Amino acid sequence: MRKSEYHISRMDCPSEENMIRVKLDGLKEIRKLEFDIESRQLLVFHTGDYQEITDRLLALNLGSKHIETLGYKGKIEEESHEAQSKLLWTVLAINFSFFLIEVSAGLLSRSMGLVADSLDMLADASVYGLSLWAVGSTVARKKSVARFSGIIQLVLAGLGLIEVIRRFILVDTLPDFRIMIIVSLFALVANSVCLYLLQRSKSEEAHMKASMIFTSNDVIINSGVILAGVLVLISHSQYPDLIIGGIVFLIVVRGAIRMLNLGK
Repeated sequence: MRKSEYHISRMDCPSEENMIRVKLDGLKEIRKLEFDIESRQLLVFHTGDYQEITDRLLALNLGSKHIETLGYKGKIEEESHEAQSKLLWTVLAINFSFFLIEVSAGLLSRSMGLVADSLDMLADASVYGLSLWAVGSTVARKKSVARFSGIIQLVLAGLGLIEVIRRFILVDTLPDFRIMIIVSLFALVANSVCLYLLQRSKSEEAHMKASMIFTSNDVIINSGVILAGVLVLISHSQYPDLIIGGIVFLIVVRGAIRMLNLGK
């Protein structure tokens, strides 16, 4: 048995952990994966060579770097797939529900920040859904679903960016800052709950480190939309909302490209 250590510089949140799990799914030599998102560290317990593992990680463009591979003689406890599936169903339901809430609120309030944040929620939901669906699925089918999901996210984010540019140039529409702030606050709570559940599952402690929350792009994005809502209130301008919306749409594009890399 061997233990390979990787540093993954752009592994910022649990959805990226699940992308890695999906990418490495099907490698029979892997016995267990251990993630430390706070340290951006991945430990892979496996038999045989580590090159195929390294190649798959590099294909995700998450800044993966192989640190070392050592012999390992310890006992490996198998992960509980039933517990993991229950957890993934929970965070999938939370993310998809808030996608529906945010996209509806975004259209109602004319906020591109909320619409963009809803697509980020949808992207996370698709990763968790693919993680659940990948168990027992063929590699070819898993890749097809990943490609389809990536294309849909890419198209939606592209349309969002076009709308942001159109409003910058042609339309002066002041979004409803009240809806922006209130809905984003609830989304912030939802993302924090998801992070709590995902990180608590890896620890015997009943709480997680406060710093862990702020390693998540999702929480940072929610905070950005709240800030944009406050700036809309202060400035009476649509530009803060358009700026945060444009940034989040670009983040969604990056996530879509990673999803497409899962399909390779």
